[in-house]
Amino acid sequence: MLFAGLLFACMGALVKSGAAHFSSSELVFYRSFFGLLLVSAMLRRQQTSLATPHWRGHLWRGLSGTIAMLLFFYCITTLPLATAITLNYTSSLFLTALTLLVFKDRFHLPLTASLALGFCGVVLLLHPTLEREQFASGLLGLASGFLAGVALLNVRQLGQLGEPAVRVVFYFNLVATLFSGVWMLRGEIHAFTLHDLPLLLALGASATLAQLAMTRAYRIGQTQVVSTLSYSTIVFSALLGLLFWQESLTLDAWFGIALIIASGVLSLRLSPKHV
Repeated sequence: MLFAGLLFACMGALVKSGAAHFSSSELVFYRSFFGLLLVSAMLRRQQTSLATPHWRGHLWRGLSGTIAMLLFFYCITTLPLATAITLNYTSSLFLTALTLLVFKDRFHLPLTASLALGFCGVVLLLHPTLEREQFASGLLGLASGFLAGVALLNVRQLGQLGEPAVRVVFYFNLVATLFSGVWMLRGEIHAFTLHDLPLLLALGASATLAQLAMTRAYRIGQTQVVSTLSYSTIVFSALLGLLFWQESLTLDAWFGIALIIASGVLSLRLSPKHV
């Protein structure tokens, strides 16, 4: 999950760079299409079959994840980046609630407090603000967090059913490519040049490898622990921002990073062993 967090941070940086030239739906399409090419090559190399009796699970995971990604990318273009990321990261809170309901995990206050500690760290790190005229976009951001939580729960379920990570990621990219491609046709399509190709290829590669790492993490790890460690994306993003955009961090921001790390450590100790 830490490796996935680093790659997701790289993907976010690429989205931030590409948003000046492409719409959110176009970025989702290119991210999914180039990712689909990469994972297809991996499937062939590993000789993994595409045949699966769990196509409904793959479809739900694909649809929920794609819509969440469309909403998230859209919110990046209409809200402050910190606000959009914070709203999307409510997915871990939704995931915990959904896991409790679906898998009937043992619920206790210390674990909830540790997850809340991680979320407080994210809020403190990003300093989100939401103006009145951005209320509708804020609701869409919360919707992206909820749907991302649903998608992560589907990843966990598919993993328990024995689906290989590469197959899960393949079907996600397939659904995302088809759905975002149709959605992209509804608006203006911006032509890309060879100069844009490295960015789009890197976007697809980083996102796909991150998906593979995340899928494996949810398959073999404890749900609450993995979801909490996903906050590492914020830490890596802060470092990338400092490196490439000279975005300095305040003392409050560094304290937020400390809370995120503390939350991960506490969750490792407090999560139910059977999860």
